Amino acid sequence: MSIKIVTICGSVRPGNYTAMALELAIDELKKTPGVEVTPIRLESLDLPLPGLDAKYPAAIEQFQQTVASATGVLLASPEYHGGISSPMKLAIDNLGFPSVLGDKPVSILGVAAGAIGAIKSTEQLRAICAHVGAMPLPLAVSIAKVQQVFDSEGHCLDAATEKYIRRSASNLVDYINHVVCPKISLEAILREREEG
Repeated sequence: MSIKIVTICGSVRPGNYTAMALELAIDELKKTPGVEVTPIRLESLDLPLPGLDAKYPAAIEQFQQTVASATGVLLASPEYHGGISSPMKLAIDNLGFPSVLGDKPVSILGVAAGAIGAIKSTEQLRAICAHVGAMPLPLAVSIAKVQQVFDSEGHCLDAATEKYIRRSASNLVDYINHVVCPKISLEAILREREEG
C-alpha cells in the first residue's frame, strides 16, 4: 500500500523558519520507501475567509481533494501571539464541513522564537484537529528559539534538534504502518470473506 502524506506549512512569510523545519520533515518522508509526499504552501491558494465565496473555487476543491486522499497529514505552524498562525487556521477552516481531516492521523510540528517553544500553538492545533475529527498524534514536536536553530540558508545548526524535527515525520509513518495499514488490510480480508 502506498502511503500518501500531505504537509501544510502554516507560514507564508518568505524565508520563514516554519518552512525550514518542515523541509527537514519532508526530506525524512521522502527517504522512506513507499511514501509519497505532497507539500502544500498556503500562499499559492488564495483561501477565502470563512463565510465568503472563494475567488478560485476549483483551487479550494483541489486542496480539499488532495487532503482527503492523504493517508496522513503533517501540519507545521509557527506560534503567533500564543496560538497557531492565522494561515493555518484558515487552511483548516477551508477543509470543509465535515472536515476532510476527519479520521486522518495528524502529526504536529511547531516553531517559536521564545524559550518555551511552540507549546501553546501545538496544543491549540491538537485541540482543533481533534474537534474536526482528526487523530492528532501524541508527542507534538515543538522547537524553541528557532531563529538560533537555522542559518539564513535554512540549514539546521544542531544535530539533536534536526533529529527531533525529523521525528515529526517518522512518528506519522510509524503510526500509519502499525495502526492504519493493518486496519485496512484486515478490512480487505473481511470484505473478501463476505463476498466469497
